Amino acid sequence: MYPAELVKPMKEDLTNVGFKELTNATEVDQTIQNAEGTLLVVVNSVCGCAAGNMRPGVKLSLQQDKKPTNLTTVFAGVDTDAVAQARKYFLPYPPSSPSIALFKDGKLVHFLERHHIEGGTAQMIAANLEAAYDEFC
Repeated sequence: MYPAELVKPMKEDLTNVGFKELTNATEVDQTIQNAEGTLLVVVNSVCGCAAGNMRPGVKLSLQQDKKPTNLTTVFAGVDTDAVAQARKYFLPYPPSSPSIALFKDGKLVHFLERHHIEGGTAQMIAANLEAAYDEFC
């Protein structure tokens, strides 16, 4: 588990642009099961690819007209129960952090695993997400 003061700015990087932080399994279930329209779930992380590529890419992807209705995040290594519960909804994809899931009416329709994020650029991640938003949002 990482210290709260270490991850606070990493969490705020997304919550400051409108992401709702989910910190336990119940919040994850209620959010995914009851979300109307589209829902983006970002598994945040302390790793360099989350800081350098994933979070900037996610924020960049939201600068277009078509975007998810609901924005949420869980934090790997911190919100352990929330992350474990979210990963149940990501099946058949294996656990991966960071990662990004897009749901439409409660069904997983697009997923970016760590290997899609690591080594990519923020612009590549944004373009991938924008294509998914165009199709599903």
